[in-house]
Amino acid sequence: MNVAEGRPPVLVAAPLADPLLARLSRSCDVTVVSPAGDPDGFPGALAGAEGIILTSRVRLDAEALRAAGRLRVVSTMSVGLDHIDLPAAAERGIAITTTPVLSDAVADLVLALMIMLARRLPESARLAASGRWTEAPLGHDLAGKTLLIVGFGRIGQEVARRAVACRMLVRFLDRRSDLPTVDGVEREFDLLTALARADFVSLHVDLNASTRHLIGAKELAAMKPTAYLVNAARGGVVDESALRRALSEGRLAGAGIDVLEHEPPEPGEPLLADPRVIVLPHIGSATSETRTAMAELAVDNLLACLQGKACAHVVSNSSASGPPAG
Repeated sequence: MNVAEGRPPVLVAAPLADPLLARLSRSCDVTVVSPAGDPDGFPGALAGAEGIILTSRVRLDAEALRAAGRLRVVSTMSVGLDHIDLPAAAERGIAITTTPVLSDAVADLVLALMIMLARRLPESARLAASGRWTEAPLGHDLAGKTLLIVGFGRIGQEVARRAVACRMLVRFLDRRSDLPTVDGVEREFDLLTALARADFVSLHVDLNASTRHLIGAKELAAMKPTAYLVNAARGGVVDESALRRALSEGRLAGAGIDVLEHEPPEPGEPLLADPRVIVLPHIGSATSETRTAMAELAVDNLLACLQGKACAHVVSNSSASGPPAG
C-alpha cells in the first residue's frame, strides 16, 4: 500500500508534539506506542506497520524486523544506528533514515565537559555547597592543550571548531579520506601514537562491530596519566572495565561520559561515584531546539519514504563508519 492508494499504518514510538502528530495523521493511520510501557503489545503493533518513528532507546533486532512483515521505513530520531539490526533491515529492503541535526548540541556538551574536567568544576561546586569556600582546587587552561578527536564526521568537526576557538591544538583521526578541511586542525594516522600525545580525547565514531571497545586497556595505557577522556558517542566504544581500572590505578586524570554501555546503569556503578568522572544521562541532543528539529526531520523522512520521494537522510548498511586507522 502507498499513500496514493490509502493511509499507511504508522507507529510513533518517540515524543512528537501534537502538530507533528496531526501532520502525520493527515496521510497516515497513526498509532502512538510505548515499547517500554507495553513490551508485550509492541510486537503486534509493529507487525502491521508500514513505517515507524522511534528513538535510540527502542531496539529493533532481527526478530522484531522479521515479524514486521509490512514495514517499509524506520525513521530514527538519532544519528547512531546501533539500536537497529542493519543487516536484517537490508535483507528486508527496509529504508532506515536518520536525523543529522544534532551536531551543535552535542559539540557544545563536549566542550562543556572538557571545561568542567579541566577546571574541576564539579569538585569546586561540592566544596562551595559544603561551606569549604577557600579549598577549591586549581584547574588547568584549555589553551595550549592537545585535543584528539577520534571520528571526524559532522559532530567531530563542530567540536574541532570550538576547540580551535579555545586555542587548543586540535588533531583528528578518521579512516575516511573524503573529509572537509577545518582550519587549525591536523590529521593523525595512528591511534596509539595520537593517544600518547593528547591531553584530551573526544570520541565521535558509530558503534558497530569494528568500533566496540575501540578504547580498551591498550589504548588507555597509551594515554598520559594527566589526560582526560570524553565520550559522547556510544557507551560501547569504551571498555568500561578497562576505564575503571585506569582511573583506580591513577593512569588517567578523569573522564566525561554522556553514554554508558548499559543505560540506565546498575545501582552502585563505580563510575557514578568517582569524583574524577562526570557522568551525564545521555543528553547530547537534549536541547529544545535540537529535539524539535530532530522530530520534524523524522516526520519529513518518514513521509518522503512512504510517498516514494527522494530522502537525503536514508542510510545504507555500509554507511556506518569503521574504526580510525591504527
